Amino acid sequence: MKDIFFSLVLLATYLYSCLPNLPSARLLLRMAGQLTQRGALSILLFFTPAVTATWYAGSGYYPDESYNEVYAEEVPQAPALDYRVPRWCYTLNIQDGEATCYSPRGGNYHSTLGTRCELSCDRGFRLIGRRSVQCLPNRRWSGTAYCRQVRCHALPFITSGTYTCTNGVLLDSRCDYSCSSGYHLEGDHSRICMEDGRWSGGEPVCVDIDPPKIRCPHSREKMAEPEKLTARVYWDPPLVKDSADGTITRVTVRGPEPGSHFPEGEHVIRYTAYDRAYNRASCKFIVKVQVRRCPTLKPPQHGYLTCTSAGDNYGATCEYHCDGGYERQGTPSRVCQSSRQWSGSPPICAPMKINVNVNSAAGLLDQFFEKQRLLIISAPDPSNRYYKMQISMLQQSTCGLDLRHVTIIELVGQTPQEVGRIREQQLSANIIEELRQFQRLTPSYFNMVLIDKQGIDRERYMEPVTPEEIFTFIDDYLLSNQELTQRREQRDICE
Repeated sequence: MKDIFFSLVLLATYLYSCLPNLPSARLLLRMAGQLTQRGALSILLFFTPAVTATWYAGSGYYPDESYNEVYAEEVPQAPALDYRVPRWCYTLNIQDGEATCYSPRGGNYHSTLGTRCELSCDRGFRLIGRRSVQCLPNRRWSGTAYCRQVRCHALPFITSGTYTCTNGVLLDSRCDYSCSSGYHLEGDHSRICMEDGRWSGGEPVCVDIDPPKIRCPHSREKMAEPEKLTARVYWDPPLVKDSADGTITRVTVRGPEPGSHFPEGEHVIRYTAYDRAYNRASCKFIVKVQVRRCPTLKPPQHGYLTCTSAGDNYGATCEYHCDGGYERQGTPSRVCQSSRQWSGSPPICAPMKINVNVNSAAGLLDQFFEKQRLLIISAPDPSNRYYKMQISMLQQSTCGLDLRHVTIIELVGQTPQEVGRIREQQLSANIIEELRQFQRLTPSYFNMVLIDKQGIDRERYMEPVTPEEIFTFIDDYLLSNQELTQRREQRDICE
């Protein structure tokens, strides 16, 4: 009875392993444990037709339905059991990565029902999808995943610079930055593609810190032009170049512009150039102007000089003039030459010689043209009180008269007793008569006329006047610019 029971259990186990979906096999296996030895044979005989039919149906043997009798067949020997576990899910094989699986049946099973696999990627790759999957009863894994190569975004180009990378945008690629000529790199000099797909560090910038290159013209020296104390100087603009982007925004000059008139001496010209980054560079050069000068001329004794320009520079002309009562003898003017020497020789101022032995009053007056002013005094006789008073005052102011170039002509008396003189020189009767007619001076009473250097009647007096009144009139209305200058210099000469 024990052998039959054991055979029944083996048969049920075999059927379940081969045909797990067969209901009779599952029922037989479930009930086998509940049977007693007493009823084992009855149950075996009860299930024998069903088991036998199922066996033939799965083995390819068909019973002969022409026989209805049941016959006893020898129970075949139980086949050897196959303990290989069926593969429920396909074997995981993740490219560029690894699947570490744990099965309930042990470490040798990697795809059976309930197996859980942890997914990971090789270095340089990133897992996309589920990190952990499980083999389900539907023979599929609970999720999918794959390994994607780690890539950083393409680095943007930097202004005025570039970079070179060892391995493009892949992991561990190193990109080194460099700047164009004239620029300086500020920030990270290199960046590395990291495992999170980001670049290390930050984006650097190329900064223009180099000043422009500037070269000024050479210093120069020039002589002043004739009769001038200046020289016009020209030069080319400075050569300017930016070491970065080549852009020069502004060039300034401190000093005169090219083509200006430069006075005598040294002049520093400074140029400053600015680039787009406000860097600046400067250069300078010197313009030297020389004036050819002659030795300083001394005025003649009893005279003075009037010169053009500075009075001693190349091309200047100096004219010699004599004081009242003196006349020039010799060269009237001299010129400063390029050899730095004066032309000619200096004249002298000799006492003026008045020729009274002339045929007419006009001939006499011509000797004073542009040389002397005349104060002609006419009186009826030497005893005239106005005449005596006037002569007395004038004799005390001889210095002031000489400074103002005034010569006195006296006409005293009536025909045939009339007398005329210039200092000690006597005038003829006909000259006296012509002078009175030309200047409309009556011999009947005291009268006086002041004549300028051009022979023009400028003021008349019917009564005596003080020398100060005469001097004030001459200083205010008759003096030339040169005479005014001399008067300021000689203001106290008569004191």
